[in-house]
Amino acid sequence: MDAIPALNSEQAAGPSWTRRGGALVTRLAQAALDTLYPPTCLACRAATDLHGALCPRCWSAMRFIERPFCERLGTPFEQDLGQGLISPQAMADPPAFARARAVARFEDGPARTLAHRLKYSDRAELARPIARWMARAGADVLADADLLTPVPLHALRLWRRRFNQAAALAAEISRQTGKPCNLSALLRVKATRSQIGLTRAQRAENVQGAFRAAAGAPARGLNVVLIDDVLTSGATANAASRALLRAGAKRVDVLVFARVVTGA
Repeated sequence: MDAIPALNSEQAAGPSWTRRGGALVTRLAQAALDTLYPPTCLACRAATDLHGALCPRCWSAMRFIERPFCERLGTPFEQDLGQGLISPQAMADPPAFARARAVARFEDGPARTLAHRLKYSDRAELARPIARWMARAGADVLADADLLTPVPLHALRLWRRRFNQAAALAAEISRQTGKPCNLSALLRVKATRSQIGLTRAQRAENVQGAFRAAAGAPARGLNVVLIDDVLTSGATANAASRALLRAGAKRVDVLVFARVVTGA
């Protein structure tokens, strides 16, 4: 067998210098960006060390949801009752979805501010850091996922708003995790009114029959993770999950940025 020819010093050093040069260009570009657009807190706009981050004060104010929590609803327990438990609410009124996970409480603080900016201000750049938090908070449901799909907007509302925050989050989570994403696996076929101000019963009635799986049943036989920005009463998540399950989805889990823990 012929001997493999040795690389000369220039050949051996070439890739290393290329990598170093690329890293240097990246650092210089980042420094120029920081000079033109200094990094600020995503929530309060205070100065920060990094782009896409929260300042220490807002980070401390984020009411992150961590275990122990209800394995079905993802709601935190007031006391540490151990892991793997189901809340009385989940037992009394089981949701259509198997599991729900959320990054933080929605009621107050930076999570509410960020959710509103993403949804109503078309701050699309917020999708990347929010999706990063969601991927971490939903690591267990994402590990089992075959497909990601967002809660869709009705065509008329999407035309008026021209932005679906759930679709932006689903696409970004897919990019970060490598999980397949179908932005149109679920359709909103009923133009419902806003859920704001409605009671739990009214919310459920409002979204009844609002969703239908896309033709061809792209979710059939798959573990689907339904992506949305906020989970309130669970009416929308339940209606959307039922539509996917009727179309043959093996299981539906829900992953959101923030969820209401009290009230709603």
